[in-house]
Amino acid sequence: MDVEGAHYDQNITHLIVVMGASGDLAKKKIYPTLWMLFRDKLIPDETFIYGYSRSKLTMEQLISNVSPYLKCNENEKERLAEFWSYNFYIAGSYDSSADYRSLNVKLSKHEIAGISNRLFYLAIPPSLFEVTTSHIHETCMDHKGWTRVIIEKPFGRDAASSLKLSDHLAKLFSEDQVYRIDHYLGKEMVQNLMTLRFGNRILNTGWNRDNIAQVQITFKEPFGTEGRGGYFDSFGIIRDVMQNHLLQILSLVAMEKPATIHPDDVRNEKVKVLKCIPKVQMSDVVLGQYVGNSEAEEEHKKFGYSDDKTVPSGSKTATFASAVLKINNERWDGVPFILKCGKGICFSN
Repeated sequence: MDVEGAHYDQNITHLIVVMGASGDLAKKKIYPTLWMLFRDKLIPDETFIYGYSRSKLTMEQLISNVSPYLKCNENEKERLAEFWSYNFYIAGSYDSSADYRSLNVKLSKHEIAGISNRLFYLAIPPSLFEVTTSHIHETCMDHKGWTRVIIEKPFGRDAASSLKLSDHLAKLFSEDQVYRIDHYLGKEMVQNLMTLRFGNRILNTGWNRDNIAQVQITFKEPFGTEGRGGYFDSFGIIRDVMQNHLLQILSLVAMEKPATIHPDDVRNEKVKVLKCIPKVQMSDVVLGQYVGNSEAEEEHKKFGYSDDKTVPSGSKTATFASAVLKINNERWDGVPFILKCGKGICFSN
């Protein structure tokens, strides 16, 4: 099947800019993925990757930060060295036009006859989305070729702020230039859910309220905030995990078979499921915070959420949440969908 976005022009330089290159998401998810794409020759040969963040790092320091999360066999080390030769790093502010102009100059050096395709991956806090995209539009789009922007969840704190962000982006980019990403959907098991659902005729016939008593979807992390409490505290576990990651999985598990695997058809079936979910009642929700275990052998297990120095004193932000959702349609009527997510819940905290 010819899938949209599966082709690229080998004759055009492609430039990928990772905004927030020093952050957790970049080193744990984005750079490892870019390495695997490069290793398997799934991106154009002339693809250059620029990391951009406020941290004043050298390339050696960036490589050191990312390396623990890269999967590299002994016979791939030469290929990995080649990958890093296509990488660069720039320290700059997110609200300085001068820094973006400097970035644009460096990007332009890789272009042939002023032509390149540019992809900006915003692995930054949502509070920086608007200022960053404004500067990208103002200073980094004077080239020939397409420009695309990838925005990581969360898309605002609520419906109003999400709509405000969408309106802002619509003033700067056309819809086909904007990609809203939930990186959890890239996990292999999540990607296989549709095959599991619709490729197995025996399993699919029993996938309904007559044969399933309940569905539990659990996300648990064996670690706490570990110095990232300042960011986490402004969102909490529901906005950070449940409202996006777990609802996406719920919709994949519960949706009807889409007409095709085209993204629009899959999205339409997901939306149908979400429209059948009534408002969640507080009586169906449990919230909590992880605490430390003073008897734990490992040092990091001794500290609870409130012990993180980056967490505001007296914070009531939930690090654990469990909620029961109902889907009022013919297939799932009466079947509870239990969503659970939390930090620090795999060890004795």
